[in-house]
Amino acid sequence: MSRTKGTVGSALKFLIALSACAIVGPLAAAEIKVASIAPDGSQWMRAMRAGGELVKERTGGRVEIKFYPGGVMGNDSQVLRRIRIGQLHGGAFTAGGLAERYPALNLYGVPLLFDSLDEVDFVRARLDPKLAAGLEAAGFVSLGFSEGGFANLMANEPIRNVDDLRRKKIWVPEGDAISFLAMEALGLSPVVLPATDVLTSLQTGLLDVVANSPVGALVLQWHTKVKYRTELPVSYAMGVFAIDARVFGSLSSDDQQVLREVMGDVMRDIDRASREDNRRAAEVMTKTGVVPITVTDTDVEGLRSTIETIYPTLRGRSDVDVEMFDELLAVLAEYRAAHRTPAQAGVTDR
Repeated sequence: MSRTKGTVGSALKFLIALSACAIVGPLAAAEIKVASIAPDGSQWMRAMRAGGELVKERTGGRVEIKFYPGGVMGNDSQVLRRIRIGQLHGGAFTAGGLAERYPALNLYGVPLLFDSLDEVDFVRARLDPKLAAGLEAAGFVSLGFSEGGFANLMANEPIRNVDDLRRKKIWVPEGDAISFLAMEALGLSPVVLPATDVLTSLQTGLLDVVANSPVGALVLQWHTKVKYRTELPVSYAMGVFAIDARVFGSLSSDDQQVLREVMGDVMRDIDRASREDNRRAAEVMTKTGVVPITVTDTDVEGLRSTIETIYPTLRGRSDVDVEMFDELLAVLAEYRAAHRTPAQAGVTDR
């Protein structure tokens, strides 16, 4: 009797120990499911798939990334819901698309915040690491940020100033509370929709004006539904490749390092290539009949002055990271002070 009890007890202990290892130990083989709105076959997806193959090779097949391109898993909000229930593990998000998890990601997209890409570079060098750390604390591991570029206004009528925007239905991305406030401050009519609905909305007349980078407009085929592109850096777009921290934490430390290294390199390559890609995309749009429209400095300053009036409102919102916002403005002011022309300095000092 005692031997039987001992045998059963030993077997039970073995099963419990085995189950515990399965629960707390690193995954023997992990399939990380990642969604993107980028079409399959696009340059972005080709680069990401190549990175995924290298991750699989370097981890000996222990980590495999399965991609769901073309928006088949829905917009950013829908992807986040799928991640919460474990159906997906990560995604290639717009920065604003992850703002519900970490609000500071919205800040680069404040309308007319930046004058130039040189300003962008200076600010990103200082703040990108802080944004990555903040996002990880919010439950997502960033595998890299990628420049989307400056969004331009696109429409079927020329847009040169705020008067040209009045009585038009202007797209604001779902979740982008900052752009919505800016549009209201300008007395305009924002229409909130996910990016996946924009092409159809341009076709049906639900939208009159959209904003996207030249590359984004080409990839998503928006350029086929507009006639004019306003050469104004309306807002700076950035992409984020991130996975659920719980899934990342289930990997061994070695596999985590491989994933960070490989996909981090992929995202840096995409980030560096973005500017030339946008320059070429703008040329392609022009060749296909989308007419570039210039704006005057006076119109730009008028728009910017109006938008800056909403800054106090932004600081009072629960979905705005005030500390990061103020740091961003301080870093931007530092750059501008160091790069003022003598004439600008004289005006400021008087």
